[in-house]
Amino acid sequence: MKVAIVGATGLVGSVMLKVLSERKLPVKEIILVASSRSVGKEIEFGGKTQTVIGLEEAINARPNIALFSAGAVTSLEWAPKFAAAGTTVIDNSSAWRMDTSKKLVVPEINANELTQEDKIIANPNCSTIQMVVALAPLHKTYNIKRIVISTYQSITGTGVKAVEQLNNEAEGKSGDMIYPHPIHKNALPQCDVFLENDYTKEEMKLVNETHKIFNDSSIGITATAIRIPVVGGHSESVNLEFENSYKVDEVRSILKRTEGIIVQDDPKNGSYPMPIEAQGKDSVFVGRIRRDSSIQNGLNLWIVSDNLRKGAATNTVQIAEYLIKNKLV
Repeated sequence: MKVAIVGATGLVGSVMLKVLSERKLPVKEIILVASSRSVGKEIEFGGKTQTVIGLEEAINARPNIALFSAGAVTSLEWAPKFAAAGTTVIDNSSAWRMDTSKKLVVPEINANELTQEDKIIANPNCSTIQMVVALAPLHKTYNIKRIVISTYQSITGTGVKAVEQLNNEAEGKSGDMIYPHPIHKNALPQCDVFLENDYTKEEMKLVNETHKIFNDSSIGITATAIRIPVVGGHSESVNLEFENSYKVDEVRSILKRTEGIIVQDDPKNGSYPMPIEAQGKDSVFVGRIRRDSSIQNGLNLWIVSDNLRKGAATNTVQIAEYLIKNKLV
């Protein structure tokens, strides 16, 4: 396999390389790709020094798979060009997620929908991925009617410049402001830009992507996305309303049996998911599992995952693994 990483010098691109190395995909050749300002940079991978090349040169190298994490504008222009050259693109941006002709894939849920004809595959938003991994088996069993989501999102979801802003503020230094307000010792009820409906783009991603992944637009979903000064993990308070009755112990058992989930639910002894413990790991952690007695068949969950790994790089690599294993590339 020839695998290209488009956006190799970015935060997610660097994590993709780490995940590729850890999971030992059968990669014969790795092709590191970035914008013109990064061409010529050198990156260590697999014990060798690799030189970053440009997009046109990467297409000419004919990779089997290209993992894109270079933003929606780059993806909209270049993903079709890679696909036309025979490369299967797995894209981590928002460019193709709501395109009805493209699959939006979380491998534990819907990878079986992929075929050889899928040359551009969309990776969902980080906050969506961790949530749907936990909710999919519960939706299958109890039929979710409504979801109320509050997210508490790491600054790494915004990129390197956000990390620099937090570090500068913590050290009392002046610097570029990526956020409209200070993030150090603060919480911003704004992730991405506001839309005409007064929700942010991040909040509507949770709504629209969940509907698409579950193939069920009947679920009522509302979300509030909050940015907090945490490095390396998104947290979510998720309130569910089911059609069917349930038992809390049964919910725990279902989640414990679900691939990719670790249940940490012993709050009286201080055991519950936290981003500081999820950082660097690929699992989705679920805890604070309890009945919501204010509504019929209501349930509360606390869901945490490393947004750069399962929320981005790992999910992308898992899609590649599925394609290779099932000879779809």
